[in-house]
Amino acid sequence: MASNIQTSSDTLKVLPRSQYETEGSLSPSNVAPDPIAQFRIWFTEASAKVSEPEIMTVSTATASGIPSARTVLFKQVDATGFVFFTNYTSRKSKELLENPNAALVFYWKELHKQVRIIGKVEKLSKEENEEYFRTRPVGSQLGAWASKQSTVIGDGEIDRRLEKYKQRFNVNEGDPSLAQIPSPDFWGGWRVVPDEVEFWMGKPSRLHDRVVYRRSDDGQSNWSINRLSP
Repeated sequence: MASNIQTSSDTLKVLPRSQYETEGSLSPSNVAPDPIAQFRIWFTEASAKVSEPEIMTVSTATASGIPSARTVLFKQVDATGFVFFTNYTSRKSKELLENPNAALVFYWKELHKQVRIIGKVEKLSKEENEEYFRTRPVGSQLGAWASKQSTVIGDGEIDRRLEKYKQRFNVNEGDPSLAQIPSPDFWGGWRVVPDEVEFWMGKPSRLHDRVVYRRSDDGQSNWSINRLSP
């Protein structure tokens, strides 16, 4: 693959890339009546053609508006919203408690498609957290206990904490699947309840197709659907 960067002693520039040549078109006339249904269509396509289509960016902000963003794994969508799981003491969770608004971005390079979501957040119930936690590999369950996410740690500390919880929960190295590890109270899911969802499709000359859904002012399930200028 030819390099598309230009470097000097103090600058790195990205050179113009090739044109997008996405098949089909995107307009208010050919999308589903609600964004969750449209997302399911696109995610199903991405699942067949993209490695790890569930990777998404989650953006949060403090109460004073200082933003932060990170990559996490999307786990579920239903009529209510989009779900991911994390440590409730992490930076993202602390910011969501201060400012219960989030933005999500899915970008599927192979398809030249992107979905952007903005909405308010809510914590999942303890029952929902436990149900998902039981589906995780034992190593991931132990990791949830061992990690004080986003805190400064010394070399080897995470390994010592992991060993501590292996012993606490009597994890058998020969057959770790026999372990009964409960879901920590400080770990669980967030649901992003969308108010705005934008679908983007790359097109030649940067004249991309963009369609945005916005929830009606009454906060109910009705959505306006409009094309946006590229």
